[in-house]
Amino acid sequence: MVIEKIKSFFIQCQRVWHVLRKPSGEEFKSIAKISALGILGIGLLGFVISVAINIFR
Repeated sequence: MVIEKIKSFFIQCQRVWHVLRKPSGEEFKSIAKISALGILGIGLLGFVISVAINIFR
């Protein structure tokens, strides 16, 4: 039972591996920009919450 699940998992991984391709430069830049904006947004939200907590203490 466990061996069948492991075998199934590796078969699924192999399918994904065959579909993968290297992103173009344009795709990489857009993914990097979106990721950077997300990280900055989360950091800004954390900063605002931290400041609000310190103000109302």
